[in-house]
Amino acid sequence: MNDRFSRLAARVAALDAAGLRRQLRRVEPLSAATARVNGREMLQFCSNDYLGLAEHPEVRAAFSRGGGAGSARLVSGNRPAHDALEAALSEHFGRPATLFPSGFQANLGLLTTVLEAGDLAASDALNHASIIDGLRLSKAERVVLEHGKPERVPVGARLAVTESLFSMDGDVADLAAWTGGHWLAVDEAHAVGTLGPHGRGAAAAQGIEPDFLVGTLGKAYGSAGAFVIGPPALRELLVSTARAFVYTTGMPEPVAHAALAGLRLATDERRERLAANALRLRTGLLDLGLPVLGSAHIVPVLTGDTTMAVAARLAESGIFAPGIRYPTVARGQERVRLTVCSEHTTEQIDRCVEAMGRAVRFAAINA
Repeated sequence: MNDRFSRLAARVAALDAAGLRRQLRRVEPLSAATARVNGREMLQFCSNDYLGLAEHPEVRAAFSRGGGAGSARLVSGNRPAHDALEAALSEHFGRPATLFPSGFQANLGLLTTVLEAGDLAASDALNHASIIDGLRLSKAERVVLEHGKPERVPVGARLAVTESLFSMDGDVADLAAWTGGHWLAVDEAHAVGTLGPHGRGAAAAQGIEPDFLVGTLGKAYGSAGAFVIGPPALRELLVSTARAFVYTTGMPEPVAHAALAGLRLATDERRERLAANALRLRTGLLDLGLPVLGSAHIVPVLTGDTTMAVAARLAESGIFAPGIRYPTVARGQERVRLTVCSEHTTEQIDRCVEAMGRAVRFAAINA
């Protein structure tokens, strides 16, 4: 082997030895609830396409409109589609919106803009990697709080940041408890479009207006990219100073058009179906005596050391729901993270519940 890259090869070998090497699968969506995975048709219970809009004909058609931005938005890449989408989001959420090409960039852009050296920021222990990295890059001092313990936000903190609907545990933060004299930033990636009045998120559902809100367009809205909501001064600072905004090519026009379609199609009727499906899935799993976390449409089942065996058994039953393990979650907290969408049928949900029960029993016997 070429010694030039031996250090990289050694790290890959270490991942293999620890059973932590990740691999991509080829996933071809067939509908909102089904996909062909590595050539095999399966029921999908792991997508974040919560309202089934990624496969909606109007969203799909919107992806044919326009092309790449060709430049950063501050140069020549600001398109009418960007302006229209930001205007629609601003109207929907009641405050100025700023687009980013991804949710990761949105959190990096927000946190590195509002925080300065000497500030203190408090962050929930289970916050997304993009929040963790954004805080690291911000130069602020930071304190990590035990999950769900906002009362421990230090006096004098400039900002507290939390997810609203946690992506791995599926629980919803008590956002009123996170408020105080500090700024509050809430990552609503898994909640916008799905929770709250008109899908405005968990904060709106709880009657809370955080100082800063981050939402994604690639989950419930069926497109890609993300946005930051906040006061007018924040938008001006993001556009002028956020490196994650200034130094990146603008969102492709088709993505913006598709997000506009998704925003329009994210109806209360779809949210009601999503909530009913989530309740059916969760109730079915609890009736089997399984350790289920959360309270919304993210339905994690703790499976510990048997996680990969359970996921493999599910796949044999035609259920696509990969196992989640360290380092994504803590050791001992491995799980199969099920997600449900508004377009799953009751028969499909019941089939998933039955398959999960069989898979857990099989893995326990053969552990």
